[in-house]
Amino acid sequence: MQVPAPFEYERAGSVAEAITLLDRYGDTARLVAGGHSLIPMMKLRLANFEYLIDINELHDELGYIHVLPGEIRIGAMTRHRELLESDELAAALPVFRDAERVIADPVVRNRGTLGGSLCQADPSEDLSAVCTTLDASCVIVGRDGERVVTMDDFHRGPYETAVGDAEMLTEVRFPVRPGGSSAYEKVERRTGDWAVVSAGAAVWLDGAGLITDARVGLAAVGPNTAGIPGVATALRGRRPGEETYAAAGDIAAENCSPVSDHRGSAEYKRHLARELTRRTLRTAVARARGEEV
Repeated sequence: MQVPAPFEYERAGSVAEAITLLDRYGDTARLVAGGHSLIPMMKLRLANFEYLIDINELHDELGYIHVLPGEIRIGAMTRHRELLESDELAAALPVFRDAERVIADPVVRNRGTLGGSLCQADPSEDLSAVCTTLDASCVIVGRDGERVVTMDDFHRGPYETAVGDAEMLTEVRFPVRPGGSSAYEKVERRTGDWAVVSAGAAVWLDGAGLITDARVGLAAVGPNTAGIPGVATALRGRRPGEETYAAAGDIAAENCSPVSDHRGSAEYKRHLARELTRRTLRTAVARARGEEV
């Protein structure tokens, strides 16, 4: 039976208290919310901390979905289940419901959080791909106040983020623009597994039906969740259609860096990156047009 190394347990009742405890213990401490990623890593002795700071009591403070004019703000303690069940969120950003339906299982979705998913910084993590696709910004709070970073700056490498030792992620912000929609697809070996490859796409159309902007985010195809900026440049001003989607798929496949492993060969993953980009763009366009999917 695998068990973690000995550690001390603290419980924080507010963001301010959590920051104080993190400041006191430094890099010997780690926050725990759902714990579905952290605890298994500790059991395998891949991560060892002297202190775990339980922040589940912060759900009242950081568990929210605020739909505002031009922006959606989601607290870091918002559970997967809450993201899945929010009709208001699904109406504005349907990519969230697509992704939440294929994340793990009900046990994980009932306890796991948005903030925990992003801070784990696993290259195969679903919500990291969603946030990259939606051009999200992350609010980080520390003893010196609040700062806001982009997703590109938030993820610094596998299992490494911009959150410092005495800081915590408190909120994620998503811009909302008219004329757009989004979608997400994932290939996995079995239900609830980490992605072999996954893709999110967001697209915006003008009154003539032409693409004004597009974004694609891929997971499990490199050391970080991959945004593909070349897609936007290639698609702006074009009319949606199979030729357009194929061009975007080719760009995605050429600009990711998968490796061969037990989930599949690099060649197979590039094929999936191409195909899932095409599929998600097709679905996002249909949704933006108000068509049945």
